[in-house]
Amino acid sequence: MCELKVTFLGTGTSQGIPIIACECPVCSSPDSKDKRLRSSVLVETENTSFIIDTGPDFRQQMLRKQVKRLDAVVFTHDHKDHTAGFDDIRGFNWASKKPMEVFANEQVKDTLKRDFHYAFAAKKYPGVPNLNLHVIENRSFFIGDLELTPIEVLHHKLPVFGYRVGDFTYITDANYISEEEKQKIKGTKVLVLNALRKTDHISHFSLEQAIALSLEVGAERTYFTHLSHQMGFHAEVNSQLPEGMEIAYDGLIVEV
Repeated sequence: MCELKVTFLGTGTSQGIPIIACECPVCSSPDSKDKRLRSSVLVETENTSFIIDTGPDFRQQMLRKQVKRLDAVVFTHDHKDHTAGFDDIRGFNWASKKPMEVFANEQVKDTLKRDFHYAFAAKKYPGVPNLNLHVIENRSFFIGDLELTPIEVLHHKLPVFGYRVGDFTYITDANYISEEEKQKIKGTKVLVLNALRKTDHISHFSLEQAIALSLEVGAERTYFTHLSHQMGFHAEVNSQLPEGMEIAYDGLIVEV
């Protein structure tokens, strides 16, 4: 398995941090680690690179990290904080002179075709996104030299895909994982898991629930993402976590 470089492009929940018009202490924090774009990661090897989700901040994230090459986009689900920036794959079309490889389940495919209908038209306007759309199910597939294994979780009642790539597992927008799907996570060295806030939520793991799941599957290192301002200050919460667990932050790079 090739060594993976994982860059956290965004670690915030659907509104990001700071939230528009919010004057709470976290949204007003001067600490750069308390400023969070919408959740996404860039996964790279020497030969292959892909991003998980293109939220509203996709363009800003690509420019901020100076990403020049992207082989594929993989989607977890069709909520706007994970799909809204999709149109900006056009920049990579222009740079690479080829379509973007896009991997999504049936529901995400339908949403992309509705929201970005012009990219799927029979007669396309010049400059619209150019893509090869691959509909995926709950079985492994390849992007270049990397094998991705979907992990089906529930976001309240919505099925969402997490992904395992070698010893790296990424799960966002989950509040339930079946015993069968947990088996796919066990043995992972690096686990990224959503933890919205300290109190319970209808569709996201709380911090306590996320910690318990990490301990259950035996991950060596766990990074919590998709955070709300209700979680509290990065430095404060991070200092209270069990050994081997951290709050992720925008720009964090992890090698697996």
